[in-house]
Amino acid sequence: MLDLKLIREKTDYYVNLLNRRNGDFSYLYDLVKKDERRREIIAQVEKIKALRNETSKKIGLYKREGKDVSEILKKVDNIGEEIKNFEDELRNIETFIHSELLRTPNIPNEDVPIGNDEEDNQLMKTVGDVPTFDFKPLPHWDLATRLDILDFERASKISGSRFVIYKGLGARLERALINFMIDLHVLEHGYIETIPPYIINKASMVASGQFPKFEDDAFKVVDKRDLYLNSTAEVPTINYHRDEILEVDELPIKYCAFTTAFRQESGSAGRDTRGIIRVHQFNKVELIKFTTPEDSNTELDKMLENSEKVLKLLNIPYRVVKLCTGDLGFSMRKTYDIEVWLPSYNTYREIGSISNAEDYQARRGNIKFKRSKTEKPEYVHTLNGSALAVGRTVVAILENFQQEDGTIVIPKVLIPYMKTDIIK
Repeated sequence: MLDLKLIREKTDYYVNLLNRRNGDFSYLYDLVKKDERRREIIAQVEKIKALRNETSKKIGLYKREGKDVSEILKKVDNIGEEIKNFEDELRNIETFIHSELLRTPNIPNEDVPIGNDEEDNQLMKTVGDVPTFDFKPLPHWDLATRLDILDFERASKISGSRFVIYKGLGARLERALINFMIDLHVLEHGYIETIPPYIINKASMVASGQFPKFEDDAFKVVDKRDLYLNSTAEVPTINYHRDEILEVDELPIKYCAFTTAFRQESGSAGRDTRGIIRVHQFNKVELIKFTTPEDSNTELDKMLENSEKVLKLLNIPYRVVKLCTGDLGFSMRKTYDIEVWLPSYNTYREIGSISNAEDYQARRGNIKFKRSKTEKPEYVHTLNGSALAVGRTVVAILENFQQEDGTIVIPKVLIPYMKTDIIK
């Protein structure tokens, strides 16, 4: 959530930055007017209450002196009704302001490239050589079906479209990647391992910025408690410290969270309908950081390096792009996407996003820290990054390490987890 005080002080600045997201955010001018009215009402109510207190004292004095207080009592009754009317108006205005702030995305960083969509993202670097084949490479869905390691047909029978059953060495590859990623980030990069709940309440969805923007993409649980299936490990892990005040000596706090994520993908009709690039249920290893404002950009760079390390060790070619304003996530000020080379698409596809929300999620979730006992609490900065999307990493391994006979060579770093060097 954006800071209303800063919007009020620098309205043009906020509107202009937000308009880079290819929307019209001029409604913030009306929001500022509503806020002016809100403050006027607060000041007016304080004046009226002071008058009521003064009048009440006068009633007490008149009674002690034996004077008639009927006219003054009528005046007090009118004051009470006036206060109630103002308070009703104030409540409506505050509800409106809160709703508008919830639907307003984060402002892009000034150095984020201006653009419309992924075509305008800025290439930062390319790592590794794209593989060449002496044969026509197959897409992962054909490879996996022939090897009998992914079953799309039976998954569709059991659950519906865009679900998959991992089987045999396919299941083992998924599990090996999860363990490999967690071990790397926990043992080498110093993150705290967590497995958060898979069912999330609405307050957590709102605090992380998933709601109201992406409410249609969530699977709602049939339950009176307003619960949802987890859409990404970012949601429960950001909310781990909701409504808390952390000590500055604790920061940065670094979590490595594993979850199964669930998404309707309602905004992606017709895209990636084959294979496991875009499914309703998938596994992710996610990195989350809580930092001081002055350290968040440095910690973002470190998080990017941590995620890249997965692909370097797997020896999978990839590139890093900085997202343009039109492709930037709702809650984020800056995002780097890591994209792997996929022969079936003959291009790079996203496998992870590394983002800095700065204080946007912390405001929504009321997550603060104190520099000392005497100083006021400040909002932390929150960062999150895929490290990585496990299913898409499976895709990258199947397609980049396929052999002419249809077998898959296992990356060396995974052999201890797989207990084999080949899928056949």
